[in-house]
Amino acid sequence: MFTLRSDRSKKGKELRMVVVETLQDIMKENDKVVALEADLGGASGFTKIQKTNPDRFIQCGISEANMVGVAAGLSVTGFKPFVHSFGPFATRRVYDQIFLSGACAGNTINIYGSDPGFTAGPNGGTHTTWEDVALIRAIPNSVICDTADAVQLEWIIREYARMEGIHYIRANRKDVRNVYGEGSTFEIGKGNILKQGEDVLIITAGQIVSDALDCAEELEKQGISAEVVDMFCIKPIDKELILNEVKGKKAVVTFENHSITGGLGSAVAEVLAENCISVKFKRHGVNECFGQVGTPDFLQKEFKLTAEDLKQTVLEVLK
Repeated sequence: MFTLRSDRSKKGKELRMVVVETLQDIMKENDKVVALEADLGGASGFTKIQKTNPDRFIQCGISEANMVGVAAGLSVTGFKPFVHSFGPFATRRVYDQIFLSGACAGNTINIYGSDPGFTAGPNGGTHTTWEDVALIRAIPNSVICDTADAVQLEWIIREYARMEGIHYIRANRKDVRNVYGEGSTFEIGKGNILKQGEDVLIITAGQIVSDALDCAEELEKQGISAEVVDMFCIKPIDKELILNEVKGKKAVVTFENHSITGGLGSAVAEVLAENCISVKFKRHGVNECFGQVGTPDFLQKEFKLTAEDLKQTVLEVLK
């Protein structure tokens, strides 16, 4: 059960600290949870775990593939590893290890890929991932969550700690705008209807959920009723919700901080196509682009991922 914040202008706790403090809390109850880093403990805050739980932290150095291999080995012996690196290094660089040593071997690895899409900011194109969801989606039985805010992220971490398999968390390291009220709970494989609407269905995920809600409010001023769904769990996707909420809509628009190839938009398109749903449909995301250097605010505008950009897409589709 979830509630929404009445004031979405404020930001919550830094997401990296949410991960660290939640893991520290879980470690008090579960002695099988361990944290692994690839020389980014300062960036992720995982060095705090090293101080409080030195026997439950492994510094693997700048060797991400080895980190995933170590995590797989720990899983074999009954541990529940959580690994971190920037999004591209936690997915693209270590894909073979996740696929074979992790998924194919039946092991459990919880992966925190930080600073996805435009949130990579001044770290530039080498640290930008527009394809991480597409990669992990292709792994059999994987679970993918894209985090809207601090409340949702804490719930996901706790839920992953109870599960077995390959689980990917996509989240900024910095603070993001609040969406959900304290104590909100969610369900893996289920989306959340944040705003009801009659004309267009906007399906989104991640920290740009806030921008989608802003967009819906602006559309209302123009007489357009927009429904907003937070599809925070991209895999397994909530097919039932999509098929129910598309009824009577003039259009469906997906909105993601990711490539339109293989991400949330592709997942929604598959549901619509396989169920022979005839409706105007548009994927709003990044198309055939690499990352670049800039502040996150600049890059969000550069890659046309703002509320205003989404509004223009919705208006064009409805026209």
